[in-house]
Amino acid sequence: MEVRLGRENDDVFVSVADTGKGIEADFLPHVFERFRQADSTSSRGHGGVGLGLAIARQLVELHGGTLDVESDGEGLGATFTMRLPKMSGPQRASAPLPVTERQPFQAAITDFERFPLDGLCIAVVDDEPDAREMLVQVLSRCNADVRTAESAAEGLELIRDWRPDLLISDIGMPGEDGVEFIRAVRVLSESRGGATPAIALTAYARTEDRVRILAAGYQMHVAKPVDPYELIAVVSSVVGFHRPQLDR
Repeated sequence: MEVRLGRENDDVFVSVADTGKGIEADFLPHVFERFRQADSTSSRGHGGVGLGLAIARQLVELHGGTLDVESDGEGLGATFTMRLPKMSGPQRASAPLPVTERQPFQAAITDFERFPLDGLCIAVVDDEPDAREMLVQVLSRCNADVRTAESAAEGLELIRDWRPDLLISDIGMPGEDGVEFIRAVRVLSESRGGATPAIALTAYARTEDRVRILAAGYQMHVAKPVDPYELIAVVSSVVGFHRPQLDR
C-alpha cells in the first residue's frame, strides 16, 4: 500500500493506492452509491452493507472536497484520492456539541430500563462486534439475559446448548448468511431449539428480500441501522411481552 500527501493548485490531497482485488470497469461508476457492492450476495466473504464509501464521500463533500477512485481492473488494485480546499487562515474552533448530540446512544441508554424484559433469554448472532455490543447493551438494560455469537455456526451451537427464548440474527454475514442459518435452526427438533422465535436484522429493503427472509423462518425483521426503541417493541411483540407505550 502507498499513501501520498501533497498540494495541487489550491487543494491538499491524500491518495491511498493498494495492490488488492481492484474494481471491475463496469462497477467503477457505482462504487460510491449507497448499498452498492461488487458482490451483493448476503453470504459474501466480507461484511458490511455498502454504506461506508457513500458516507465517506458525503463527509468529504460537506467539507468542500472530493473523493474519487481509479482502478485498472480486477486484480490490479485501486487508488482512492481525497481532495480538500486549503484553509485561508487560522480557523476558529467550533464549540463542542452537547453530550446529548455527541453521544445520543449513551445519553439515552438508561431510558431503556423503562421497558423491562425480565428473565428473557436472547441469543444475538452478528459478525460485526459493534453491532453485537449495541444489542447487548440495549437488551441488557431491559434486564434480558443476552449471549452472542459471531457466525452462523456459533449461533447454531448456542441455540442447541442454551435453548434461548428468542433469536436475533443479522442477515448479511460472510460465509453462511442469516437465511441459511435460520433454515438450519428450523431443521432442529423443538427440544433442541428448532422452534425458537426469531427476528432478522437486515439492510436489504426490497420487498422480495423481506419475503425471502420471512419465508425462511423468521417471525419479524428490523431494518438496519437498528432503532433501539423499535427493536424493543418488536422483541416484546414476538415473545408476547406486554410493555409500556414506547413514547419518546
